[in-house]
Amino acid sequence: MNEVTYEADYDEGGPAGGPSPADAYAGAYDTTEGRVYTVVGGDWDSVLAAPEGEKERVVVNMGPQHPSTHGVLRLILELQGETVTEARCGIGYLHTGIEKNLEYRTWTQAVAYVTRMDYLAPIANEAAYCLGVEKLLGIVDDVPPRAQLMRIITLELNRISSHLVAVATGGMEMGALTAMTNGFRDRELVLDMLEMITGLRMNHAYIRPGGVAQDMPEGGADRIRAVLRQLPKQLDGVPQMLVDNGVWKDRTSGIGYLDLAGCMALGITGPVLRSAGLPHDLRKSQPYFGYEKFDFDVPTTDTCDVYGRFLIRLEEINQSMRILEQALDMLEPGPVMVADKKIAWPAQLSIGADGQGNSLEHIRHIMGESMEALIHHFKLVTEGFHVPAGQVYAAIEAPRGEVGVHIVSDGGTRPYRVHFRDPSFNNLQATAAMCEGGQVADVVGAIASIDPVLGGVDR
Repeated sequence: MNEVTYEADYDEGGPAGGPSPADAYAGAYDTTEGRVYTVVGGDWDSVLAAPEGEKERVVVNMGPQHPSTHGVLRLILELQGETVTEARCGIGYLHTGIEKNLEYRTWTQAVAYVTRMDYLAPIANEAAYCLGVEKLLGIVDDVPPRAQLMRIITLELNRISSHLVAVATGGMEMGALTAMTNGFRDRELVLDMLEMITGLRMNHAYIRPGGVAQDMPEGGADRIRAVLRQLPKQLDGVPQMLVDNGVWKDRTSGIGYLDLAGCMALGITGPVLRSAGLPHDLRKSQPYFGYEKFDFDVPTTDTCDVYGRFLIRLEEINQSMRILEQALDMLEPGPVMVADKKIAWPAQLSIGADGQGNSLEHIRHIMGESMEALIHHFKLVTEGFHVPAGQVYAAIEAPRGEVGVHIVSDGGTRPYRVHFRDPSFNNLQATAAMCEGGQVADVVGAIASIDPVLGGVDR
């Protein structure tokens, strides 16, 4: 790895006057608003100059707007001919400061922020965060069974839609354009179901501490069953086209190789880890939301390559449909939010002329029948509930691997600190191991098989 040099940039004209002490990464000066830092990067310069006598060395800047990088990802590739000698990831172009913003929002408001990190798996972000909050509150076992099943249903629908994007975009980037059109066509059916349940196609803010935002609409289970009957026939198109396709296998087999030892050393999870033969899935090893009651398999391969990860995602879609059928069979009438009204955000929602909001029956109750309900509602919305001081780590199995959240509470109505372990961030560490020594044309396939979402990487 080439050394990165940062030059300090001082501004002696700040209101406080005078330069700040030298900083290894940034110049700084004091203002009335606090200390201001100016970062001066130098990573491009550090790889630009070729060693003496070397004439075939080329530095390629792939991204951050390259169409084959699954988001705003920058790859700095050093090439000798068509061979990649060094691959480096440049991230941070999509930084939104979500984790910092959570410190200024109530525990429930934070859900609307975390859902926007990995925007292809928003339900997984919400589920991990709410599981952590419920552990701090000590109400994990108080969440109603119907709410837990609704969480599982939305999680598995989201897993299908996310994998369909991975297969579709990966196929397009490798030249299989029909995989793109078929994948997004089938994904529409799944997004329709998520919209029916949550009211939105993405960034749902549906899972809340203590339960979910609203119940399944009338007839919703039958509509999901109808889609589950339709999906297998449509999904057969991509496997029939690619699984035994000689051209596809030549472009994916042995590409982006990363064995089990490499996965363990880099902290890789999800389909990339399972393609190395290890059947690690938190739904099995550390069940949550009642996953231990479900009968499903954890698909693996031993190919350690792009082709194996493609096969795993196809089979995980089938396993998710299997879980959905069981969850729908288990659904029974009941509440979808904890009974403690000091915690329970109103889950009695309806769609009226002005959009989705609290149902008229709930409004009548809190405004005309119960002073206590009105007080709780007012305090929940304006102040939020208190969470006991402490810290916790909670993790679930997202489409890309383990998404974990470390939450620290100081006993207030807002998080003191929230930090996410996003699987895309960890898995991107494998880029160099997968790409160096291979062809530049295979970099695209390796990145596609990791399936990173940069909203989760940068957050």
